[in-house]
Amino acid sequence: MRRLAFLIVLPFLAAGCSGGDDTAATAGGVTSAPGGSAAAPAPVDPSAAAAGDKALSGNTKAICDQATRTSTSFGETFIADLKLQIDAAGKDAAAKSRAQEKIDQDVSSYSGALAGMAKLADDKALKSALTQMSKQVKALKGDVTKINADKMSEITATLDKACGKS
Repeated sequence: MRRLAFLIVLPFLAAGCSGGDDTAATAGGVTSAPGGSAAAPAPVDPSAAAAGDKALSGNTKAICDQATRTSTSFGETFIADLKLQIDAAGKDAAAKSRAQEKIDQDVSSYSGALAGMAKLADDKALKSALTQMSKQVKALKGDVTKINADKMSEITATLDKACGKS
């Protein structure tokens, strides 16, 4: 199962690795603390969020860089979530439920971050790539069996192309 989990998440990691940016910043609160537990998101000042959106709005390079960082972070978070789910499989129903809730929240956060960046993009190809990725991730609904590695690789390639990385 662990080997399968790695192969399933590989396309997400590839999306983040193609940009070569090691910055750990994320969008949409997709974070994970060591040990697979959820990090409590810091409260967001609405004026700070608006300033961040303004800085990204229409800036294709900045949006591409943020999408790369967000994808990398999600890949790492999703691997931790899968480990949490595997560990919870041998425990009681409450542990399984908590693990699934965390996965659902992380998938929703990532999808929302991608959709948010798509709204800020002026470039049609970038907007389309981010929107496609958001819809594909949202369709997962936290069910890892729904991940289609080929489709995610195709969408990631579309994002790379839109960002001039391929």
